[in-house]
Amino acid sequence: MENITWVANHTVRSDFDLVGLFSQSKHPALLCVVIFVVFLTALSGNIILILLIHCDAHLHNPMYFFIAQLSLMDVMYISVTVPKMLMDQVMGVNKISAPECGMQMFLYLTLVGSEFFLLAAMAYDRYVAICHPLRYPILMNHRVCLILVSSCWLLGSVDGFMLTPVTMTFPFCRSREIHHFFCEVPAVMKLSCSDTSLYETLMYLCCVLMLLIPVTIISSSYSFILFTIHRMNSAEGKKKAFATCSSHMTVVILFYGAAVYTYMLPNSYHTPEKDMVVSVFYTILTPVLNPLIYSLRNKDVTMALKKMLNVGFVFQETVK
Repeated sequence: MENITWVANHTVRSDFDLVGLFSQSKHPALLCVVIFVVFLTALSGNIILILLIHCDAHLHNPMYFFIAQLSLMDVMYISVTVPKMLMDQVMGVNKISAPECGMQMFLYLTLVGSEFFLLAAMAYDRYVAICHPLRYPILMNHRVCLILVSSCWLLGSVDGFMLTPVTMTFPFCRSREIHHFFCEVPAVMKLSCSDTSLYETLMYLCCVLMLLIPVTIISSSYSFILFTIHRMNSAEGKKKAFATCSSHMTVVILFYGAAVYTYMLPNSYHTPEKDMVVSVFYTILTPVLNPLIYSLRNKDVTMALKKMLNVGFVFQETVK
């Protein structure tokens, strides 16, 4: 009889309940408006940056090609989580079906994994530009850039294809409440009634590998970059190199720091509230900060933006 009840509960109740941010807030309506504004800011900022890079001939080089890919990833993965969360709050519904949960998990893992490797590719690009400037056009030609970006997307999708099917095939016979605002792997795994210790160990090793390779590339690249900058005679050259590299390192620290907390720290360090705050930081705030970091501190981007605004102003005057 107990087995029949378990099977019934397991098969009939295929939906999950997302107990997210708004249930923790004293002012959910205000929080909803704030997140909506942040979401629109992230979308507009990243889309504008992509358009600037596409339209301005001065930005047609490998560094901005990678930045455009970073903005594309940010637009996609903030769109994977935030619209669903906001719609649920407005509609008064907090359910997500198992297929929707699996799709959200796969897209999220793919995009985050791809960004891990893209940040490493960007560090390598800066290494070649600063340490081997004469060979830069050859070493970082368009074909090489396409191969690097394609590899980043491919490796990210491997992460999604590995973790999502295994996670979603575990039996969930406990509470169906996911204490998160989207289907993140650690939050979903807590609902499983089977022994997940082996899978958690394998997931930990997978995450270490996913982080170790990019971190090694980034660390090596910036070690050579710092050594090269130290030997530069030109103060202007040093200033420009530091400005470019510090922007990238800011993004790396923000993104990798949150990832290390989520996937590599022991369970004793985690609470649902802490996990949600960290997830908000790198799924909602980081996509807002990236275009600001790469535009406000970059003269080429600000010049391209001014040019675009001037063209728009001249066009309006002509129409009048």
